Order: sequence, then C-alpha cells, then structure tokens
Amino acid sequence: MSHFSTLRTKITDAEILKASLRDLGISVKSNADVRGYNGQRVRADLVATLEGEYDLGWSRNSDGTYDLIADLWGVAKKHNQTELINSINQKYAVNKTLSDVKQRGLQGANVKLVVQK
Repeated sequence: MSHFSTLRTKITDAEILKASLRDLGISVKSNADVRGYNGQRVRADLVATLEGEYDLGWSRNSDGTYDLIADLWGVAKKHNQTELINSINQKYAVNKTLSDVKQRGLQGANVKLVVQK
C-alpha cells in the first residue's frame, strides 16, 4: 500500500520553484525519485531532498500546474509539514511576482509587498 499523497497546487513555473527551494536552503533534483515509507519511491519532475528519509516532489499536469507528491506522514516525522509547505508556497509566490514584474519591463520599479492577517 502506497503512503504517498498527491495535492493540487497553483505552481506553474518549475524554474521559479527550483529557485524558491534553493532560497530556503533545500536541495533540488530534476526527474528523480521521491523517497517514502519503507523505501517506497515515486518518480517526480522536481524533488526537494529533505533531511531524513522522506522528500517532497512535484509532477507536472497537462494543464501546466504541478501536483505535490509526498509521504506526508513521513515528512512530518522530521519537519512541521504545514510550515514547510507554506514556506515553499510563500517563497514561490514572492519569486513568481518578482519575475512577472521584471518580464513586464518594470525592472526599475519599486515593489512593495503587503502582508495582512
């Protein structure tokens, strides 16, 4: 029985995801195996190699979005999975926004990010 879960995301840019993971100090592999329970593995387009025996992976869908694939129980053994996934999503959102601003010819513009609770 597989312990892997697949979660839909709004991530669409693999290069920005890779940069975001690196910004967070997480090593990234392309076209690699996501490690799961009891040595189980599943192939993914991008893999965040985490400390311990479990990884996070992303696989591209036909609509251009990426699904997150992980043994979430295993990831939670060493990491606060909610905080980890939220920090990846937040870093991706910031990097994607900055990339979009640069592509629109606004390189010299000031970008102000407002976070509200």
